[in-house]
Amino acid sequence: MPAYRSFAVLGGGTIGLPIVEALASRNVSVVLFSRPGSSKKTVPSGVEVAELEFTDVAAVAAALQQHEVDVVLSTIATAGTKGQMVLADAAKLAGVKLFAPAEYGLPTDADTDGPLGEKKRVAEYLKTLGIPTVRFYTGVFIEYVPWLTGYPEHNKIRIVGEGDAPASFTAVSDIAGFVAHVLTTLPSAELENRVFRLEGERRSFKELARLFNTTIEHLDRIPGEMGEFKTLLTAALSSGAGSTGWDVANKREGSGSSAAGSAKVFWPDHQWKTIKEVLKGRD
Repeated sequence: MPAYRSFAVLGGGTIGLPIVEALASRNVSVVLFSRPGSSKKTVPSGVEVAELEFTDVAAVAAALQQHEVDVVLSTIATAGTKGQMVLADAAKLAGVKLFAPAEYGLPTDADTDGPLGEKKRVAEYLKTLGIPTVRFYTGVFIEYVPWLTGYPEHNKIRIVGEGDAPASFTAVSDIAGFVAHVLTTLPSAELENRVFRLEGERRSFKELARLFNTTIEHLDRIPGEMGEFKTLLTAALSSGAGSTGWDVANKREGSGSSAAGSAKVFWPDHQWKTIKEVLKGRD
């Protein structure tokens, strides 16, 4: 039997809803908690959607106990990462068995500054509470490539940095499917305090440009909405830190179970989507 039977997904955005759908397809109990006033969510039959204020420890703990939740999966957006401390306290009160903090991006093993540093502090805080964690490093969502690079609006791949270093890109549906697969098939001993490093496809920005028959435009700063974030992210990817196998402390690629894409062994029969497949019709 699976180690866990009841799951709560907190946040129903880009990655949250697909995870809800993937879990629901595996005949387990799933509840989606979303903030009051957020957009209405369409979920599979059998999945309950409940509005919940994530800043209220007692309310979150009571909701988790009411639904007898074994596993909490936070999919809160990067801007709300600090709020996960409240969710951690609630999970502790509710006796949750496993907590998946909102990673779903670049490795955060040693970062101390900015959004990645906040993610690392959440994982460390969960450890102090004695709550086992499972973390998923996914690299960049393939679906975000056009938004991140400015292609096809500018008909170029606009980045900060040289663009030679390989980075990890993974489709949202593959991420959600993997999360649901391992959480419902692996024993708790193989999940607790574990990091899974996913990678659907490995490409540098220069390879992306060739893939889409375009060129690289090198900038010192990316302008426009969320330009600062795009500047930081493309610079990180250009430096090598965009690989899910990146050793942040030693600034090099990891090996073995720390290598990019090493988690694929836990879903051996799955065909991972390519960048071209996902973005077909958008280029």
